[in-house]
Amino acid sequence: MKEINISTPNKKLLDEINQKIDFKTKPLGALGQLEAIARQICLAQQRLTPELIKPTIVVFAADHGLAKEGVSAYPQEVTHQMVLNFLSKGAAINVLCDQHQIDLKIVDAGVNYEFEKHKDLLFAKIGMGTKNALNETAMTAHQLEEALENGAEIVKDLSSNGTNIIGFGEMGIGNTSAASLIMSLICKLPIEKCVGRGTGLDDDGWQRKLSILSRVQERHNGISNINDLLQAMGGFEIAMMTGAMLQAASKGMIIMVDGFIATAAYLCAWSLDKNIEHYAIFCHQSDESGHQLMLDFLKVDPILNMNLRLGEGTGCALAYPLIQSSVDFINKMASFESAGISTND
Repeated sequence: MKEINISTPNKKLLDEINQKIDFKTKPLGALGQLEAIARQICLAQQRLTPELIKPTIVVFAADHGLAKEGVSAYPQEVTHQMVLNFLSKGAAINVLCDQHQIDLKIVDAGVNYEFEKHKDLLFAKIGMGTKNALNETAMTAHQLEEALENGAEIVKDLSSNGTNIIGFGEMGIGNTSAASLIMSLICKLPIEKCVGRGTGLDDDGWQRKLSILSRVQERHNGISNINDLLQAMGGFEIAMMTGAMLQAASKGMIIMVDGFIATAAYLCAWSLDKNIEHYAIFCHQSDESGHQLMLDFLKVDPILNMNLRLGEGTGCALAYPLIQSSVDFINKMASFESAGISTND
């Protein structure tokens, strides 16, 4: 992937930001996490009057060769069926984006299906799904490079059209397995702490999934960098999100991170350039068991905890109105001075 430079926001503005927040007509800190979000967006945008323009959620879809091992409660065909559902506006993410006036784009990053052209479908297909990581590397070095670049190009196009806040969602049967493997290596946790129920596995299914992922780790022992990790065990959609997130941060865009799989992509991007953390907002804590450990590792506080584990970017869509509220309060709420309200000063 071409070198991407993510700048560290200049903190010289921080005193003015804090003064503006603290002198709104409220007790100090009374708006809690909204204040932290407003502060972060002001710093990222380097302005006292932040704005959110053309909010967009991008759902990256791809298939995984490992799904053939039965690591999901659903067959692989569900990936392309759900993409068709997105395009016909029948999914949860469609409903929530429509409700909150968020643009929605679907990316074919590597689905095992040939889609017809559609105005909301971006074609960035790397292949008809990854290889089975139990037997070989999931993708070639060339495919990884192409996935990272395709993700970056998608964000470049959105940025050139004015979007300055972007949410990341995904669809791919088997992708909680890839995310668990990524989490285990980056967070340095045993795989059993990283494996959840995914699409709803029973106890026997969970044990089978754990056994398979343990064998995948043994097969690819000795991985020492993020590119090798993504190549060996990742998915096309996870790799593409990684490149897209890095590009978004380099453009100064606000990044909305969804749940378990999107956070796995973020872990990869963060490992490559930790400056991305200045631009990322974590929208919710997934009900997938490993997600809290991911968030703890990153030392971040998600906005919502609603026991969601759907993916698709649904957490981003639900959190966006609160992010908008953080911008609105700092821009529109009266100060003590403008409202003529006495303070103790």
